[in-house]
Amino acid sequence: MSLLTHVLACLFGLGSWVTICGIWVELPLLVPQLPEGWYLPSYLSILIQLANVGPLCVTLAHRLRPGKLNESALIYSIVSLGAVATFLMAFFWSQTVEVGGVHRSLPLFLLAFLVSAVDCTSSVTFLPFMNRLPPVYLTSYFVGEGLSGLLPALVALAQGVGVMHCVNATTLSHASLPGNASWEPSTQTELTVLSANNSTAESDSSLVSNASVLTDVAGSVGLVPLYQPASFSAKAFFFFLTAMMLVCLGAFLLLNCLPCVPREPSPSSNGSQGRKASKAEQTFMISSASSKLRSNRRFGTGRYSWPEIVYIFVVLAWANALTNAVLPSVQSYSCLPYGNVTYHWSATMAAVANPVACFIAMFFPRRSLLLMGILTVTGSAIGAYIMGMAVLSPCPLLVHDIAGSVIIVGAWVLFVLTLSYVKVIIGVILRDEGHSALVWCGAVVQLGSMIGAFTIFPLVNVYSLFKSGDPCNTQCL
Repeated sequence: MSLLTHVLACLFGLGSWVTICGIWVELPLLVPQLPEGWYLPSYLSILIQLANVGPLCVTLAHRLRPGKLNESALIYSIVSLGAVATFLMAFFWSQTVEVGGVHRSLPLFLLAFLVSAVDCTSSVTFLPFMNRLPPVYLTSYFVGEGLSGLLPALVALAQGVGVMHCVNATTLSHASLPGNASWEPSTQTELTVLSANNSTAESDSSLVSNASVLTDVAGSVGLVPLYQPASFSAKAFFFFLTAMMLVCLGAFLLLNCLPCVPREPSPSSNGSQGRKASKAEQTFMISSASSKLRSNRRFGTGRYSWPEIVYIFVVLAWANALTNAVLPSVQSYSCLPYGNVTYHWSATMAAVANPVACFIAMFFPRRSLLLMGILTVTGSAIGAYIMGMAVLSPCPLLVHDIAGSVIIVGAWVLFVLTLSYVKVIIGVILRDEGHSALVWCGAVVQLGSMIGAFTIFPLVNVYSLFKSGDPCNTQCL
């Protein structure tokens, strides 16, 4: 039954971030068809941070009423809510509501907020529940958590989201675009849409489906990005996400109810044995120096000092700020100048690196604080290179050299691999420190992600520190 428990723990972790990750990889298909256009990702990033009210309430409940929160009932509720919200998203994501004379995607925003609250709250509910199982199953949970980002990305790639080819605009004036293929003009160009019979076509706010010609201000014609039609619809993709949430719900049901699933002994089960200890032994234990030291530390088992605990949580917040908010916000700026193929390879392989790090931790579960620091510095240095290439966009180093593409893809893989391993190490360490440590672990994960998001958002959207380039016509010296 050990293998069964590993599989169930993995499937349980699969539902932790699958909906948010799914929405993000589906954005290239949603953005052309919604009135917010490319402002949609910034709106969603704010909604995700507002959804942190969920883990905040759970953390306060643990703090103010310790031991009173029914975690199993809460997990049943939030996973069910996530499944229902994702199912409704399949039908209402394209619906709009007029607000102040402007159409807004309020149904999508509401449902996105609900699934974000579910995923964010999973950080402070799923991990504490895993505390009931032996420590060996925690790594399997982290593998599932990594797969929650990998599977939607692979399905989106199979769907054809974001797959682009550069074509000469003159050829588009003689043939209609296939299916729902669309292309997007750059900021330096103006758009003229012509039908196949050379008559003027009405503008479509969702996507361009007629023959098209792109001319710049000078009147010259150049290459334009042509986005291929998806293999299946957004509705089918959201049905897939719903199925993943139902799998998570079923795995939790079995983990919680199957008698063959191993359990960690609860503190109350050892109470009768403790009462049988002699008074002399109790006096000796109370007066021992090690017990005094543990009581003074007042965190978990007392294995780590307060400076070490602060160090662990600071590293955890830093790693999550980089991997969950800061660097993903600039991934397109760091990769797209090298080409669309480079961008998709970096996104896919970076998603693969997360579960790979968890598999490595399964066989090499190191708890060394020194190793944690070395890997954090290494990952941060790699992240600094990625950030540097994003700042240099649209003309980063080696932009016209295949070596530049290889380096940036490798940098993304190593960046995610090292910091994901750091996060797994911290999860294993805090798991040994008890239930309260895991609750604070989830809270710090969300805190770090929130700080990272609110830091990078104005740099990208307000101060325009990063410059986007034309994927087909970028010219660098």
